[in-house]
Amino acid sequence: MSFEQLITIASLSDPNKPKYQAIADDLAQSIVAGQFAVGEKLPPQRDLALRLGVTAGTISRAYANLERQGLASARVGDGTYVRAVDPRTPSPDAAPLSLPIDLAHNVAIPTEDALALKRAFETLSLDHEVLKQVLSYQPEAGLMRHRHAGAQWLQRFGTSGQASRVMVTHGAQHGLACVLRTLARPGDTVLTESLSYPGLQALARSMRLQLIGVEMDADGMVPQALERAAKTYDTKFMYCSPSLHNPTGTTMPIARREAIAAVARRCNLWVIEDCVHAAAQASPLPALSTWLPDRSFLLSSFSKVIAPGLRVGFLEAAPEWLDKLAGSIRADSWMVAPLMPEIASHWIHSGELDHLIGLQRQAIAERLHVAKGALSGLDFQSDNDYPLLWMPLPEPWRAGQFAAALRHVGVLVRTADHFAVGRSAAPHAIRISLNSPATLEQLTSGLTVLKTLLDGPPTASMDP
Repeated sequence: MSFEQLITIASLSDPNKPKYQAIADDLAQSIVAGQFAVGEKLPPQRDLALRLGVTAGTISRAYANLERQGLASARVGDGTYVRAVDPRTPSPDAAPLSLPIDLAHNVAIPTEDALALKRAFETLSLDHEVLKQVLSYQPEAGLMRHRHAGAQWLQRFGTSGQASRVMVTHGAQHGLACVLRTLARPGDTVLTESLSYPGLQALARSMRLQLIGVEMDADGMVPQALERAAKTYDTKFMYCSPSLHNPTGTTMPIARREAIAAVARRCNLWVIEDCVHAAAQASPLPALSTWLPDRSFLLSSFSKVIAPGLRVGFLEAAPEWLDKLAGSIRADSWMVAPLMPEIASHWIHSGELDHLIGLQRQAIAERLHVAKGALSGLDFQSDNDYPLLWMPLPEPWRAGQFAAALRHVGVLVRTADHFAVGRSAAPHAIRISLNSPATLEQLTSGLTVLKTLLDGPPTASMDP
């Protein structure tokens, strides 16, 4: 049955419902009912509009509605695809579902962050001048003492420690948005790993940028493939995560970083580097940016190593770029609210941040130990300082089929198509988040269900 056949004449003629909403509702009902497979491509917007006798804008709004419901995922330059149904957002007519075990979302493991925040507030409350200052307007790049703290923080990645190269952001995603708005224009092409951060993909869609996936191997982005793509698409921008790449967990060795930096220099690429996950590493390798100090933008935040609610990031760039980047912040929000950078700076200078990251590493190690026991005998990629597992699925399993079967028994994971860029073929693999379950018991239970399912063969009843 085709998509347009599932859109009823009655719903399209309902005067109480906009046509885009009627189309979205009919498609959503069919997707939730399992009439279309996860990963199936929706018709091009203009084609479906022609078949239904509506405008392309109507279909565009309907597809956007499906995306907001988590039922579809748009890939820049390639179209919109059916996604696995998240049982936490059932349809209005569905019976209530029990809360699933979440092995899908990537969040910092709670440790002593709330206690540390309480201690920081107690200390800051004693300094009346600081309290007045954090309630006042700030320079767009941030207070100088916050920039000094950021420079100190970024030195763990081998940077120079110069505050003149650092600015404060509302996290790495905000920093990435500022860089793209400053450098790129609608229609520009950005190169990235063939599997890449979904936040980049969301920004590319909103800014009308084209993303091109570059081949990866066991050491990360392949230099020869990067050079071919740079010349083929005549682009000047690339984004990458050299350390603890999301979702695969790959960390580029030094030789690969040097080779990628050499390609960037030859092709005059501006390099946007994400080191958010690398903050959890006991001994991070030097950032790729250290080989390209005048052609790079290094993004960092505390969301994956402390708490996602601590919306603080530090962005390092050549000093001549900071005024332009500050202009993006001024246009967005006038300034970065200074209270959270004050807390982060206090933690950096007092050593509290290193203590909290140490606790995060301990929690990751504990969960990795549980995972290796529960998943014994299965092949997956892991790293001692990384709370995510990357698991290629054995034949004859398919990623969408497996995720749907898991969801049916109350466990959520991320499939590779969530990270696939453009026309890059997504492998049949899943990402397993060890940091999302609230307890080790929940984690063990979810992993046990996953292994039990994977140990058995797929059956027709498991098809999504």
